Amino acid sequence: RGVTGISHVVEHMMFKGTKKHGKGEFSKTVAENGGQHNAFTDADYTGYYQVFAASRLKVSFEMEADRMQSLTLDPKEFEKEIQVVMEERRMRTDDNSHMTTYERFQAAAYVSNPYHQPVVGWMDDLQNMTIADVRAWYDNWYGPNNATVVVVGDVEPENVYALAKKYFGPIKPKKFSLLKKISSVKPLGERNIVVKVPAKIAWMIMGYNVPSLVTANDKMEPYALELIAGILDVGDSSRLAKELVRGQQIAVQTSVEYGIYNRFDTLLTISATPSAGHKTDEMRTALLAQITRLQNTPVSEDELSRTKAKVIANRIFANDSMEQQAMDIGSLVSVGLPWQTNDQYIENIETITSQQIQQVAKKYLNADRLTVAVLDPQPIDPAKDSPKSQTGDHHGH
Repeated sequence: RGVTGISHVVEHMMFKGTKKHGKGEFSKTVAENGGQHNAFTDADYTGYYQVFAASRLKVSFEMEADRMQSLTLDPKEFEKEIQVVMEERRMRTDDNSHMTTYERFQAAAYVSNPYHQPVVGWMDDLQNMTIADVRAWYDNWYGPNNATVVVVGDVEPENVYALAKKYFGPIKPKKFSLLKKISSVKPLGERNIVVKVPAKIAWMIMGYNVPSLVTANDKMEPYALELIAGILDVGDSSRLAKELVRGQQIAVQTSVEYGIYNRFDTLLTISATPSAGHKTDEMRTALLAQITRLQNTPVSEDELSRTKAKVIANRIFANDSMEQQAMDIGSLVSVGLPWQTNDQYIENIETITSQQIQQVAKKYLNADRLTVAVLDPQPIDPAKDSPKSQTGDHHGH
């Protein structure tokens, strides 16, 4: 607290030069070797990646090892870059009605959980951040014993290990204390917020506090939650598409998300945009009716089988590229899960029964665990009405 967004700021500064490589040299060297690169800051970790021909792998190792230990962190560069980060926050969050609502929703839903804080940081913290803050964060956390290196492609493991030993071996490990195990405070009742910002149409997001695969005591439960998300919102035959969008026609769009691989307790969220002439209250009633249906009526074997097939297909397609495979392995290890976890995903999904889905729905999808945020559209100032569609967390440098 007080330095929210600092991991993201350090990510930006990682491209501003080291003692060995000046500002801009990282990107130039990657390009000269026919590669591509980028970086992103997630709620659980910061990722840096390059795509190279296998023969150029050592370029990546040399440059990553260099900037792990010898960033220049020039105060003048920081003053420029913090302005870039604040403008990024304005564009992606402050000027985006959905993202503003989502940010306030998360702050309400995650009471004691680190996800209470936005990855990009609160504007006050960004305005008051100093180069000393950034240096302390970099010095504390950027070390080989707090990093995971993932290499995917046409390489020999022995050669990769040799490169890792050569370039990262000499770097001294950092002394740091990982966050203690965080237990979410017990929910004491439903939380409802209204966010009044300029927008053309209303929007609603509701979420239930649930465990992730990392935090669940019963490792079956997260896979049941994955299937609940699928039953509600994967494919045209999903319940929300059939009932709310095409059936009652009270919503033009629905989305269900679940963070199965988060480091801490997470959310199962349901968002929806009302159709013309319909209110968010109607959507809320209809969505809660779908939750009650999951709790009271077992999912048929046919629907469960179809949902499993779709959820598994989505996972397989997501792992179709080498880049995504590397990203998945790195993210799993970063949150404390075995890198082989993805290999067990299909088997674990296949074992879930209709009774387990009903049991998990009753246990977690209840009012005490529920947070609801409603976007209440306010008049738009024509002078400020410009489309802001970029909401991802990947950044070009």
